[in-house]
Amino acid sequence: MTRLPIDAMVATAPPATPIVEATLALLHRTVRSRYAEHLAAGGAGFDDFVFGDPDCGVTQQDMRAIEEALLASGHRFDWSAAISLAERPDAYKGGDGGADMVVFDHPEAVTGEPDAQGRAQAGQGDNVVRHKANVIGTARYIRTNERVLAYLTDGVPPGTIAIIDDSGGTLTAPIIDQFTGILCAGGTVRSHLGILSREFGIPCFMNAKLSGIADGDTVEIEATADPRTTEDYQENVQRTGRVWRLAGGAA
Repeated sequence: MTRLPIDAMVATAPPATPIVEATLALLHRTVRSRYAEHLAAGGAGFDDFVFGDPDCGVTQQDMRAIEEALLASGHRFDWSAAISLAERPDAYKGGDGGADMVVFDHPEAVTGEPDAQGRAQAGQGDNVVRHKANVIGTARYIRTNERVLAYLTDGVPPGTIAIIDDSGGTLTAPIIDQFTGILCAGGTVRSHLGILSREFGIPCFMNAKLSGIADGDTVEIEATADPRTTEDYQENVQRTGRVWRLAGGAA
């Protein structure tokens, strides 16, 4: 086997993840093959191979072949953008149902065991406005234009508790009036989405920290909790309402 200078180097870092190790192994194999061809053609050595041969570089076609080999062996990539998962669910880990199905798992979410009513706390958030009663509905992750367009065409399912990433409210503005409740992972009660929810009279938590709520789960928002005021933000007073996942699982 043709050896490369890097083969003689002593490793100074712990092993990488399996997907990284597999990628590097395939990449090294590709470079070795190209180097062997270079030597067979009368090349002077590795420096000449790297700096003197304009055709020695790894090509886009090489990387496609490496990716195909990884996927064929059972490896799948970690997704770093929702668009990756939505466009190529077969190549990425988790969320086979698409970007809308990815579950939030915030490290600061307060969680607990089911209480006497079968409610297990699954997070908390900043209440925009205090309502007379809590609200119960079905969690629906709304993170893509495709889901918004589907809801525009067919209508938002009754009882939808929309779980949203973006506090701007632009994505969901065309259908916001059909939500039973909103849980938004960002923003404050003065964010655009918070203002819209207040104007439409929809219970809403901003800066929601959630964990373990899947698309289709039945959840309850503590809309009766004290809202977080401007003074609370200025003085760093933590005032939150709770979110529960109800027994019975998906609706």
